Amino acid sequence: MTDQDSGRRPKYQRIADELRTAIQSGAFAPGDRLPGENDLMTTYDVARMTARQALSVLRTEGLAEARKGAGVFVRTFRPLRRRGIPRLAQDHWGTGRSVWSADIEDRALVVDQIEVGRATAEARVAAALGLPADAAVCIRSRRFVLDDKPVLLSVSYLPADLAQDTPIATPDTGPGGTYARLTELGHQPVHFREEIRCRMPTADETMRLSLEFGTPVILIGRTAFTAKGVAVELNEMTLDSASYVLEYDFDA
Repeated sequence: MTDQDSGRRPKYQRIADELRTAIQSGAFAPGDRLPGENDLMTTYDVARMTARQALSVLRTEGLAEARKGAGVFVRTFRPLRRRGIPRLAQDHWGTGRSVWSADIEDRALVVDQIEVGRATAEARVAAALGLPADAAVCIRSRRFVLDDKPVLLSVSYLPADLAQDTPIATPDTGPGGTYARLTELGHQPVHFREEIRCRMPTADETMRLSLEFGTPVILIGRTAFTAKGVAVELNEMTLDSASYVLEYDFDA
């Protein structure tokens, strides 16, 4: 970019460029407080709105986060590394460990909201599970929190007849979770298919995941199949994209 091109950029973008460069060079380390609106107004001789827009750019890019009453800080990024293949291995959940435990290493992942119920399957759910249009499904809805920050919303759908009167239809499914219980019932998942896409969040998702403005979400839809090719679960997950790295490690 030439000096002339730079001069055409709005002032707030030029301020954001300088702050971004300072963050990337290490002049501002993760967790450091960035100059506030008053500081930027004095340093760059700009209006408060211009200073606010500059900081907003960094927040939208995921480089900074606002802390109520404290200011704007360089984001500390210690991602959840979602290992898409090892986490679904039977020797993981089959030994009583949660599928989610493969992602968190020594960190504590907490389910702070859980609802379990029964309803008529929506069209996409019925299609994914190979059920009639008016079939009933067991629905397990959960929110996962890591380091006091919501990171994941997860909704699982299972044929109601399969889950009824089993631990799957209760809040605590027991060691190994849903897949271990399905195995005990003779419906062991042996094959999984995941579809991944991204979009901007809904207002409800923004609130439930405490998302910074401009942060997209990652949507993962996973279907679990038995050896006979019968779909036994559809799990629709909504991830805070600023909290995750998706990792897939496999042989050629």
